[in-house]
Amino acid sequence: MKYKYNPLKGLKTFLILWATQMISNLGSQMTSFALIIWSYEQKGSALTTALLSICSYAPYIVLSIFAGALSDKWNKKYTMLFCDTFAAVTTVAVLALLKTGNLEIWHLYVLNALNGVMNTVQQPASDVSVSLVTPKHQYQRVSGLRAFSNSLVNILTPVIASAVLAFAGLEAVIAIDLITFLTAFLVLAFFIRIPEIVREREEHRESLLQSAKTGLKYLADNRGILDLMLFLAAINLTASMYNAALPAMVLSRAAGGQTVLGMINTCVGAANLIGSIMVSLLPAPKSRVRTIMNALLFSMSTENLCIALGRGPLIWYTGAVLGWLFIPVFSGNMDVLFRSRIPVSMQGRVFSARNTLQFFTIPLGYLLGGVLVDYVCEPLMAMQKDNSLLIRIFGSEKGSGAALLFFGIAILGIVTCLIFRRDKHIWQLEEKVQGL
Repeated sequence: MKYKYNPLKGLKTFLILWATQMISNLGSQMTSFALIIWSYEQKGSALTTALLSICSYAPYIVLSIFAGALSDKWNKKYTMLFCDTFAAVTTVAVLALLKTGNLEIWHLYVLNALNGVMNTVQQPASDVSVSLVTPKHQYQRVSGLRAFSNSLVNILTPVIASAVLAFAGLEAVIAIDLITFLTAFLVLAFFIRIPEIVREREEHRESLLQSAKTGLKYLADNRGILDLMLFLAAINLTASMYNAALPAMVLSRAAGGQTVLGMINTCVGAANLIGSIMVSLLPAPKSRVRTIMNALLFSMSTENLCIALGRGPLIWYTGAVLGWLFIPVFSGNMDVLFRSRIPVSMQGRVFSARNTLQFFTIPLGYLLGGVLVDYVCEPLMAMQKDNSLLIRIFGSEKGSGAALLFFGIAILGIVTCLIFRRDKHIWQLEEKVQGL
């Protein structure tokens, strides 16, 4: 009998978990998208919407290094169920405040901060769970599938959320979020088995502080992985400034608006979708590090310039596609480097240290983006004369200041990629993952 190759062999448990978590993530992202639009409509400020993300990330970054130690000690499945339930409770609170006419932006800041605390524990538990239910030879395909689901969510979120928001209101968006949560919760609770890690007796006796130090020591002893995380921290600074400025520019310009913002997000999702399919189907590259570097350099040198210099939706859509097409290629290869080099028993602690080091620039970037748009770039553009160079390049209407910021972001991203491309410790990772 002729052997028939099955590319999904050994992935049954992962596929069930992946599909249901994707549905739940779609509901959550729809609510986030709708609340960003609601917040901007209340105040018309980039900083106001940026603070939503800052409140989510700040506790996540501060507490992550300790939460990973807890994640390594606790049952992964129960941890994920508890954190998902807590997130659903905060969503119910938003719905109750909205229905009674009492919802204020500061409520969202508090609830996002509480969700950020839960995410500090949930994220490493989820990442380790993927390693536990996935054969090692399937790591790249799993990374591609996870990028695929994220891309699909990015495509569907603005389309569905905008339609539901227009025809049924914010309450309906939140109701869909709760339904998708319940679906994922029931499947995880009753149909998914996540193996537990067999731990050494010494690891069981480690205190919370000792466990956190173990994760940091691992990074100190593995400079290639540490420097790669620092590279991504620098990229995240640029990316979060982009995220803070985008709604302000698109919602302010005459050629923009809510529909255009949704279409940009849809283009991002479509580009990610194509990129994730490439990662899932293509063989491993000869050089994962070179692939990571080239993908990020291409992204940084295309999208931000298109958005900065473009005056209409078509060039913005083009920039979104170019900027995000190779992001799944970058993230998939990075994921393989991390999972193949870090022992599973250490991944919770190391991934949490990664979250602190790699993501601490995100709230900083959101804050910088919001402040620079509202208090530096927009006032600067308002002071320009009609025939000035900046007016000719970026325009004179509201949103031109955000376009100016995007030009600066483009330069920052390119310089960052070129600097870290010369890091010898990152390139040494190539020698340690041959054959993966």
